[in-house]
Amino acid sequence: MANNGGNTGLLAGRYRLVSRLGRGGMGTVWRAVDELLGRDVAVKELHVDDGFGPDDRLRGERALREARTVAQIKHPNVIVLHDVVEQDGHPWIVMELVDGSSLADQLGAQGPLGPHEAGRVAAALLDALRVAHARGVLHRDIKPANVLVEAGTGRVVLTDFGIAQVDGATTLTETGAFVGSPEYTAPERMSGRRTGPESDLWSLGVLLCTLVSGASPFHRESVAAVLHAVVYDEVHVPEAAGPLRPLIEGLLRRDTRTRLSADEATRMLRTYLGSGDTSGFSVERTPTQSGTPVAPPAATPLASTAPAPQRRRAPGRRTVLMAVAAVVALAGLGAGTMALLDDDGKGATAGDRGAARVAEEGTGKDASAGGDAEPAARASDRTASPKASTDPTASTDPEASASPEASTGGVPEGYELVHDPAGFSLAVPDGFARQDKSPRVYYNSPGLEFRIGIHPQEPDPRGPLSVSRAADAKGPSSYEGYRNGQVIRTTHNGHPAALWAFVWDGSADDGGSRQTFDLSWNEGGKMYDLWLSVPVEKKSEGKRYFDTAVATFARSGASG
Repeated sequence: MANNGGNTGLLAGRYRLVSRLGRGGMGTVWRAVDELLGRDVAVKELHVDDGFGPDDRLRGERALREARTVAQIKHPNVIVLHDVVEQDGHPWIVMELVDGSSLADQLGAQGPLGPHEAGRVAAALLDALRVAHARGVLHRDIKPANVLVEAGTGRVVLTDFGIAQVDGATTLTETGAFVGSPEYTAPERMSGRRTGPESDLWSLGVLLCTLVSGASPFHRESVAAVLHAVVYDEVHVPEAAGPLRPLIEGLLRRDTRTRLSADEATRMLRTYLGSGDTSGFSVERTPTQSGTPVAPPAATPLASTAPAPQRRRAPGRRTVLMAVAAVVALAGLGAGTMALLDDDGKGATAGDRGAARVAEEGTGKDASAGGDAEPAARASDRTASPKASTDPTASTDPEASASPEASTGGVPEGYELVHDPAGFSLAVPDGFARQDKSPRVYYNSPGLEFRIGIHPQEPDPRGPLSVSRAADAKGPSSYEGYRNGQVIRTTHNGHPAALWAFVWDGSADDGGSRQTFDLSWNEGGKMYDLWLSVPVEKKSEGKRYFDTAVATFARSGASG
């Protein structure tokens, strides 16, 4: 391994760290400059984790294991490894820098993907996995955060092989501690059984569900509840999957003998991406055990009119807790995970706590923390605005944004520039009516389907990013059905800013789930919070309204 060489300003005498790109359970990734070759790179710093012991040799072996694993897989959809170095006894992995964002970031900021784009991502990942599996490598941690999409090219890149398993090699993580992401982990691995390539394919099926719906089908309020859902609960494929439903159903079979193989899944995806049709495919397979056919569970065909299968009666509370405890024990999670259940074990039945639905929207960010994403919109406030709103056709592009006019500060067609007495101006769609709920101001569409909110306030010493992260952490207690929360560090007009996006169930008067986009930043001695709330099914249209409001927002001389 390389050494510092006396140059304390460089990592291993060569790589200059520039900024932190992200932090996960296994390591922190930095943006760096390779000053020898004059190129930008990504450098992964391995965490010193008690779960792997304090021995430097083990940490170094783990870094080398990941590096060797990635080096075995040469594929355009797999991250490229450049180097492994050591600094002050700590191993670092040097990789290509992908100029783009993770699927987790995209889901948080822009919401779910359409079936075709999700299929394109899945096809790329399948190609990468087939190469990895052929070399005896199981990724074991396929999830949105570990998939990057390169800006400009759209290249899909599978990254973070930190817990990969390689044939013939001792698995460093098999020390009684479960590693990975439970929502995306195959049930056979949860149950402690031997795993193979089919476990990565299950994870891909969960990933596809998440991409098209915005949430994992196994998302629950506690780890124990997640484990129970993965191993026992009925799997619900979201309606948004559309033509991808047969593929997802085939990947999410608990019986590994009937689960789709990579080749079968690839053929289905290529057919769909080429023609848009998967109706000719059947995911029914007949496994054999000791030569005797075993009937697989029936697959639901695309656009089936058959009635949904009868749900089994929910087990009693004690039965649920015992099952969860069994799963936890089999998964090697030990008492530490069981402690995640609260004192009387409510974690396993979090959905049965019977919390009453609030009569108005949640307050999001703590008022003392600097504003809120969706403050109260009572039924008494739902009066028609004086003008009918322009209702442009909702875009199907998940990355739909404001028009060019908005990005340059102009007012796009179909919008009007309003000068608000609270001390700012911005462009809102024609027909939106002002509502004064001091210190917050709203511009709402008729019927309050679309709601734009602005809250000028005193700056919070923690800064917009910390305030937004605190709000995200409180999301489940502030919003009924809070999910898909994501906070992204960004800038606005050259000022540090935070973009917070999430989905929640909506209030009693909303009639369905809502997507919220919320930008916070400090400027001119104030902290501004600008958000938009929109029905999930009209997210693309709402995102255009939000982007236009942000792009045209300007402070004025009026007092707030």
